[in-house]
Amino acid sequence: MKVIPLADRVLVKTEKTESKTASGIIIPETAQEKTQIAVVLAVGDDTEKIKVAVGDRVMYDKYAGTQVTIDNEECLILKGQDIIAKIA
Repeated sequence: MKVIPLADRVLVKTEKTESKTASGIIIPETAQEKTQIAVVLAVGDDTEKIKVAVGDRVMYDKYAGTQVTIDNEECLILKGQDIIAKIA
């Protein structure tokens, strides 16, 4: 299925991050307070102000976006204002 975001929306695939403590306990992503990072899959036609392109890695607000499942993969559709940085 092909999804094309509208206006200033951006379709991203989140990067899974698991942390392990020194004793070997795995802390799931949902319990972490780290910055959320994702890869841009598609951009809307009004994203000139945020300047992101397909393939860019971005940071976004933790509770931002709408979760969608595309081809059995969890993705997010974010508003442009929810993207806080582009990772170089």
